[in-house]
Amino acid sequence: MMVGASIGIALSPHDGTEAEQLLKNADIALYRAKSEGRGTYRFFEKGMDVRMQARRTLEMDLRNALVEGEFELYYQAIHDLGSNALSGFEALLRWNHPQRGMVTPAEIIPLAEETGFIVPVGEWVLREACVEAAKWPAHLKIAVNLSPNQFKSRNLVQTVVNAIVASGLSPGRLELEITETVLLQDSAATLETLRKLQNFGIRIALDDFGTGYSSLSYLRSFPFDKIKIDRSFINGLSDGSTEAVAIVRAMTQMGLSLGMSTTAEGVETAAQLDIIRAEGCTEVQGYLYSLPKPAHEIAKMIAAAEAGTDAPGAVASAA
Repeated sequence: MMVGASIGIALSPHDGTEAEQLLKNADIALYRAKSEGRGTYRFFEKGMDVRMQARRTLEMDLRNALVEGEFELYYQAIHDLGSNALSGFEALLRWNHPQRGMVTPAEIIPLAEETGFIVPVGEWVLREACVEAAKWPAHLKIAVNLSPNQFKSRNLVQTVVNAIVASGLSPGRLELEITETVLLQDSAATLETLRKLQNFGIRIALDDFGTGYSSLSYLRSFPFDKIKIDRSFINGLSDGSTEAVAIVRAMTQMGLSLGMSTTAEGVETAAQLDIIRAEGCTEVQGYLYSLPKPAHEIAKMIAAAEAGTDAPGAVASAA
């Protein structure tokens, strides 16, 4: 077992002359070290105390948000390139903070992960997404992200099953997205959990594919239903990079040979779309098709898709 350490440092007399003050400031510096990735050290700096208090206030607000009903799900469309039709949505968390306004996942998730509050928040997201998806036509699926901390819970499989049963959603319409980070922790137990979920009929997708160190080895260890090509590779297509095209081609061909579908994330231009279509990518999502939208706007989007009026860019430009 590997043991790591984070260190916070306060120096006398610059940071205080009393033991109590020095310990407090060292603790604040330690907190900063942990928040910046752990396994490092930080010296106390003036202003850290103010930022610490602000962060602790945000932590308390986060814990109250679930009780106060401040969380909301937005949904981003996923389109099938073969049929050129809407195939589902990805659920994305938003926090309607009473003072800060709408808070994005980039701000919510790291804080929730660090505090361990991601587990109850993740359960809420799963239940809410399944209930909403059950209202849609039966051919549309819902994708939900699972965090590494959720896999530490022994009740994850039962939590997912309960959400499906309570909502009446068909298991095959739920797609759970995980990142490589999930597989880095207790790999055997994680793979067993994934197998149980997949055996129940749920689809499993490997998100942010290609950004980690062991992506290829994980494709050998588990039969994912889908790999999602990270937006960083799609962004490279805009520059006319032959390397980016080659990488996207390799990923799509790999998915095809392994019987896995491929979704290109972050598609924003018609030029990007043309390339990933030509390279055989299965699905696409991004601002070219739609911005993430709240649940009450999804019915209109589905109706437009059914009517065949949701051409790329039409929905996004109307947002």
